[in-house]
Amino acid sequence: MDSRCSSSADSRLTGRVAINTTPMCARVESYEAVEKKCISDVRRTFCLFVTFDLLFITLLWIIELNVNGGIQKQLDKEVLHYDYHASFFDIFLLAVFRFASLILAYAVCKLRHWWAIAITTAVSCAFLIAKVILSKLLSQGAFGYLLPIISFVLAWIETWLLDFKVLPQEAEDENRYQSIMDATERAPLMYPGPLSDGQFYSPPESVADSDEELDDKHDPEKGLIQQVI
Repeated sequence: MDSRCSSSADSRLTGRVAINTTPMCARVESYEAVEKKCISDVRRTFCLFVTFDLLFITLLWIIELNVNGGIQKQLDKEVLHYDYHASFFDIFLLAVFRFASLILAYAVCKLRHWWAIAITTAVSCAFLIAKVILSKLLSQGAFGYLLPIISFVLAWIETWLLDFKVLPQEAEDENRYQSIMDATERAPLMYPGPLSDGQFYSPPESVADSDEELDDKHDPEKGLIQQVI
């Protein structure tokens, strides 16, 4: 009877420990799966926006080439006979510079600091401000306003995404993962100890003894003979 009670207590304790540890293990495995990813979701979104920056500036530049006299003719004028005061080719190269630098830093090298985006944004702002002041883009129609402004705005949106979305989110995920790992290491110390044998009591009399006493009560002569013996 005692062995049966102790085995049932051990099974209940094992089931309780398994129930307590199962959610924790599931959360740890989920965070390990996130850590094994090549790149986090928020960082991938940032890289997609950087790619959108390059493609959008390229599209606007191609439209400008086509509007102002044809792509082939304008390519010869703006690329082969480059003029800082009248060409939009340098704004396209600025977008290529931002794309190459940010993808290399935050997608290939997986950098977790803001210095790369600070450099690209500072270079873009300084170049665009100087371009607008010194060149003659404002006299070349709508694209003279559109290309510098959009390039300027996209550079600052990339800075905002990285500084306020990517880096804080990744730091929060890493801290949460570390706290769960620490809790998992401390979890065996918090489990309840094995139940002692003193917590279980066997019945004062067995079933066989109780049956004999009932027989004695119904047969008084048999009880008297047993007492004499």
